[in-house]
Amino acid sequence: MSKTRQILTTDIDDLFNGERKLDDDLLEELEELLITSDIGVATAMDLIETISKRSSSIQDASQLKDFLKKEILKTMDKAPSTVETPVEKPHVVMVVGVNGVGKTTTIGKLAARQVSDGNKVLIAAADTFRAAAVEQLSIWADRAGADIVKHKDNADPAAVAYDSLEAAQARDVDIVYIDTAGRLHTKVNLMEEIKKIKRTVSKKIAGAPHEIILVLDATTGQNALSQANLFNEALGITGLALTKLDGTAKGGIVVGICSTLKIPLQYIGIGESIDDLQKFDAEAFVDALF
Repeated sequence: MSKTRQILTTDIDDLFNGERKLDDDLLEELEELLITSDIGVATAMDLIETISKRSSSIQDASQLKDFLKKEILKTMDKAPSTVETPVEKPHVVMVVGVNGVGKTTTIGKLAARQVSDGNKVLIAAADTFRAAAVEQLSIWADRAGADIVKHKDNADPAAVAYDSLEAAQARDVDIVYIDTAGRLHTKVNLMEEIKKIKRTVSKKIAGAPHEIILVLDATTGQNALSQANLFNEALGITGLALTKLDGTAKGGIVVGICSTLKIPLQYIGIGESIDDLQKFDAEAFVDALF
């Protein structure tokens, strides 16, 4: 979070230069600062309104940061908490998201987490449209110690998903991660393709997929929110994974996501290494923000 922290902390300190008081002008500058970090316009306005009511008790940058921490945490607490992994076997997780967000990497890291917890994992390479997607996923599966089911390029993605579930049942697999195509979310046929996978999966195993995780790229800021809305409308997303949080000054998007979407943020990606996918902790996040 260092890039976002650097901007927010330095600029909040600068706001109080020359012994300024928390007046309307300073609040306006603060609002602009919050919006720049991609907290979101509505959330920023709500925060400013709350601060203005308490302005007499805030004398300096340190007090303002403490107050912002508490208020942002309250906002994020409104988001539903992460659901515990159910006990169905195999537990089927579809992973969706547009190309370039780090979907394949996230699947590899999720698989590695589960394998290290002692679970048997299988990955379904159902993104058959993107050149090198299957190859990339095979490398991650190998690294994570997971099985993989793959077909030829341009094979029917739903058929790959179906065969993967057959294999999972035969091999007594605990968790199946299904990779999906991620061409632009504005293309209707992409959503139809992913819906077809979802239907195929639920016909094969009652109640599956048990989770649908949407992978978003933190560096895209507010675009991530619009992607989340579109995917959620089409598929009913159960959880979010936010990648590339270590490389952005738009870390405020986490606050925007938690306060706007009624979908739990489950994982954050903070680096390239296989262990750099962490379970999201709102309190630790807010502490890192200021």
